[in-house]
Amino acid sequence: MKNKDMTIRTLAELCRLLIGVVFAFSGFVKAVDPAGFALKINDYLAAWGLEAFRPFAVVVSFGLIAVEFMLGVCLLLGVYRRYASFFVLLFMAVMTPLTLYLALFNPVSDCGCFGDALVLTNWETFYKNLVLLAAAIFVCFRSRTLFQCYTYKAYWFVALYAYVYCAGFSYWNYNHLPVIDFLPYRIGANIPALMEIPDDAPEDEYRYTFIYEKEGVQKAFSLEDYPANDTTWTFVEDKTELVKEGYRPAIESFGIYDASGEEAAGLLLENPGGVLLLASPRLEEASDDRIDDINNLYDYALEHRIPFYCLTASSGDEILKWTDNTGAEYPFLIADDILLKTMIRSNPGLILLKGGTILMKWHYKNMPEEEDIDGVLTAYLDDKQADDERNSWIIFNLTAFTVPLSLVWLYDMLRFRRRKEEKE
Repeated sequence: MKNKDMTIRTLAELCRLLIGVVFAFSGFVKAVDPAGFALKINDYLAAWGLEAFRPFAVVVSFGLIAVEFMLGVCLLLGVYRRYASFFVLLFMAVMTPLTLYLALFNPVSDCGCFGDALVLTNWETFYKNLVLLAAAIFVCFRSRTLFQCYTYKAYWFVALYAYVYCAGFSYWNYNHLPVIDFLPYRIGANIPALMEIPDDAPEDEYRYTFIYEKEGVQKAFSLEDYPANDTTWTFVEDKTELVKEGYRPAIESFGIYDASGEEAAGLLLENPGGVLLLASPRLEEASDDRIDDINNLYDYALEHRIPFYCLTASSGDEILKWTDNTGAEYPFLIADDILLKTMIRSNPGLILLKGGTILMKWHYKNMPEEEDIDGVLTAYLDDKQADDERNSWIIFNLTAFTVPLSLVWLYDMLRFRRRKEEKE
């Protein structure tokens, strides 16, 4: 009997850890790129005809990310075990049928559960949720016996700090660039190399079905046995089904065009020197807070013969409004807004290319100021990398999260032992 109880308790702890890791990881990677998660929410709203709620997508993304991360941390550390396990079960009870619907009807190609850090198909997401739902049920019924890392008096701090930290982390990444870039257009990426397809790469496999009719009866044939030369059969229709997806490069296309519609990607990717790109998916929605700095950057680029282009998906009328309002003199190229949103999470944002490789990206709030332009651009064009700065930010954020919780845990344990000794 004791062995059975121990087995059940061990299984419950493993389920707790599984759910905690998945929820904390899911919340964290979405907090790295809350703008991307907001775009995914907009995809859901568009698929369901709820475009009127799009203005709330960012706020909803912040709230969902922070709650998901907090629930994961609470289960990992055994905080508010009954409440956390109940809300996880409630969450999975909603998400599992939803992901089944996504798998069956495919209104969006990716649920966005793990942001762009780990992309799952809709069926993979559904199977994952089935496992988590079963684990959540088990954990909910065994919540009273789960491991706890803190005493009850410290619960409020752990839960509140996890929520506030994640919300603050999301806010920082939203107002700057993601501290970790999971998208293909990350710093150091060579765009032409990411578009290459190996010679031996597997191709898409399709199943072709031909529907013919004879004497009022329809029958399906394959490519091998359809009655091509039998005039007694009348062709009705054909169907093509993707059986197995072939190789997909990280970047499938890089469509950049000039005002006349001519392909212009070569201007950007084949330049052996530096190219500055001001990316704005929609100029009518772009911030004009740093217009003077942008114009100074263009003047510097013009003086030092560095090509400078603005990439946008806006119409010609919107481009004219932008130039009238900002005094912009730089040339414009046209690109799809999804491509530009994938390239940089800022509107507008600045990208420095060299030989098709992304040397650096700046959110408009962090663009180099006039007195710093020469030193900053020269450093990156001389192949100085941004790894040290990004690594420092990652270490800082990990420290900011773990140190306060560790200190509270130490104080909580010392207080617990002191009270235990006093009672003895």
